[in-house]
Amino acid sequence: MKAMYYDAFEKTPEIRTLPDPTPTENGVVVKVEATGLCRSDWHGWMGHDADIRLPHVPGHELAGIVTATGRGVVRYKVGDRVTVPFVSGCGRCGECRSGNQQVCEVQFQPGFTHWGSFAEYVALDFADQNLVHLPENMDFKTAASLGCRFATSFRAVADQARVKGGEWVAVHGCGGVGLSAIMIAAALGAHPIAIDIAEDKLAFAKKLGAVATVNGRDTDDVAGAVKEITGGGAHVSIDALGHPVTCFNSIKNLRRRGRHVQVGLMLGDHATPEIPMAQVIGHELEIYGSHGMQAWRYDAMLSMIANGKLQPQQLIGREVSLQEAIPALVSMDRATDLGISVITRF
Repeated sequence: MKAMYYDAFEKTPEIRTLPDPTPTENGVVVKVEATGLCRSDWHGWMGHDADIRLPHVPGHELAGIVTATGRGVVRYKVGDRVTVPFVSGCGRCGECRSGNQQVCEVQFQPGFTHWGSFAEYVALDFADQNLVHLPENMDFKTAASLGCRFATSFRAVADQARVKGGEWVAVHGCGGVGLSAIMIAAALGAHPIAIDIAEDKLAFAKKLGAVATVNGRDTDDVAGAVKEITGGGAHVSIDALGHPVTCFNSIKNLRRRGRHVQVGLMLGDHATPEIPMAQVIGHELEIYGSHGMQAWRYDAMLSMIANGKLQPQQLIGREVSLQEAIPALVSMDRATDLGISVITRF
């Protein structure tokens, strides 16, 4: 198979011909029809993820067709159209038994713990516990866009933040995660506020449901601007970027008893950000992490997509080839593209 491959962190990947994968007893092999480019892949390439062992094939947002199954797989067969959460559970540990596969103690992560989907084929373990059947009317590029950013945002907004209609939701960072969060919050009847430093991203956020925007480049007090818009602060605030500044502002702009959800990864030099702890204590703020979404929760998200309340296809920007994905990956920390880039040509 053709695959994007690197054998050293921060070294430009290359396209190589590698052996086709085979399924484990409880796993499957999927022919990749589409796979998204995500900032998490850039973090992995930079060496920020301790789970990656070199050499490596990245990629974790995927959709495709099952081409082989292990002897122990009972729920999926060759020819099934599937996707998979980027965090997959083993099905046996305490977290998996409680329904929290997204924090499985021995989780399987394509593109991180194992070789990923920037390839013609990918092997996925623990298939019965983690694969998701795709609706026949959903195209593969839309399905691939769900695997990390959109599903993670759905859990962050709907489950972790418990967003309700009428609440103010501040979203810091209008990349794929942030734009997804804005669309989902609006679909739940909330009032999203988009915060970014790029006017084109803020304009796009308004098309997706943001009722107000704040350009962080034009104001010295982002938290103050959000409090003015909301008349006292956001009920919910999401750091969708993962930066010490956005993390701080996201907590600072909350009203009393507000909820902050950290979705953007805080790795490398950003792993220990400063937060306004006196405010957390005095205002009884709630701080949550959000790390993927369980396969069993996809039904709720897919139902909202089927009835038109959510339209993740609006978030797809460029379609690229596997070769074109190399420069897109290595420059992702400087990317200015609107929406999600998806590999659809191998």
